[in-house]
Amino acid sequence: MASFVIEGGHRLSGEITPQGAKNEALQILCATILTRERVVVHNIPDIADINNLISLLSDAGVGVERLSHDTYAFCAAGLNVDYFRSREYLRRNEALRGSVMLVGPMLARFGWMLTSKPGGDKIGRRRLDTHFEGMSRLGAHLSYDRETSTYELTVPGGRLKGCDMLLDEASVTGTANIIMAAVLAEGRTTIYNAACEPYVQQLCHLLNAMGAHISGIASNYLTIEGVSELHGAGHTILPDMIEVGSFIGLAAMTRSELTIRNVSYRNLGIIPESFRRLGIRLEQRGDDIFVPSQDEYCIDTFLDGSIMTVADAPWPGLTPDLLSVLLVVATQCKGCVLIHQKMFESRLFFVDKLIDMGAQIILCDPHRAVVVGHNHSRDLRGRAMSSPDIRAGIALLIAAMGAVGTSRISNVEQIDRGYERIEERLRALGAVIHRED
Repeated sequence: MASFVIEGGHRLSGEITPQGAKNEALQILCATILTRERVVVHNIPDIADINNLISLLSDAGVGVERLSHDTYAFCAAGLNVDYFRSREYLRRNEALRGSVMLVGPMLARFGWMLTSKPGGDKIGRRRLDTHFEGMSRLGAHLSYDRETSTYELTVPGGRLKGCDMLLDEASVTGTANIIMAAVLAEGRTTIYNAACEPYVQQLCHLLNAMGAHISGIASNYLTIEGVSELHGAGHTILPDMIEVGSFIGLAAMTRSELTIRNVSYRNLGIIPESFRRLGIRLEQRGDDIFVPSQDEYCIDTFLDGSIMTVADAPWPGLTPDLLSVLLVVATQCKGCVLIHQKMFESRLFFVDKLIDMGAQIILCDPHRAVVVGHNHSRDLRGRAMSSPDIRAGIALLIAAMGAVGTSRISNVEQIDRGYERIEERLRALGAVIHRED
């Protein structure tokens, strides 16, 4: 198990460019098996979760060609359906949550799929009902084998049938999975209460470039006219909005001046404003974000003077993946803020590590925490800790960068799942960090 050793208290400077978006890449790679033709994808992040999915696709018979550091070509003409019955596949499926989005493309193209409950971060219940209910509405039959803990989906007649559906929740991966199933279904499908995150929009744009007929993109009401086949296309993945937010938080926590390059600002939604609510100044400069050095940042209040609440919500609300970073930044703000994590009931449990570092946080319940900012009058202290998941891991890394003394973060394989060569990129900004195996 690898660790990061971080000497905190150093101010950073320079420029950093976000990697390609992890959550978009997982969807896009799964979509490549919808066609027998070549699909070229640019700006793929070199991170563990993505590399594991690429390896899985290759072992399943997808032709994978690496054209450059971040560009791959995929050709699923020779896909081996039997591979998805193997014990090896199910083992890998369990370890990689993004693999659940193979269900829609496999059902659409081959009329069959076997899957187990996929893994990923242990941040609370992450049910798959929306995925499976959507497939059932399109005509798939679902059976569950308790002995092997696997789900088998089959399509009588071999082709899904379009329908009207209202999703029980605006699940991003659920919406993506259903879209990929519906593009090859017979007839029209409408999806109401669809997730409309930029990454879902990107998936729709790729599928349309491949010959699909999807309208209503960027709204929560999608209409899909099924086609009989799709063809090859090219696609470029957006910058990762979670990395952008992480770097804003890093600049604030270390009181550093940083420029974040090529952020696709129009696709960041409410993220910049959420940091501004904590008193952090940032400027849009073209498609870059400039964060000036600040010795003090003051949390805003509501108009009546009551304590600010920062909460996650479906797009265009704030992504839950950044609440951990915002919480860490708030520990050195001037003022108080209530962080409300609505979606996952275990994501705030990492705050005990921040309390041990000297942060003033009251964990009200699994979903809410009140942060009393120190205003840099009392520094966090370096300590040894372990990364419980990707987002808590980067939040703890940011806390360590702003702390006095040395911190050791173990289980950094969790951070590697979502952040590309993070220690190298931070060292280029002046951070004192190294990896130990």
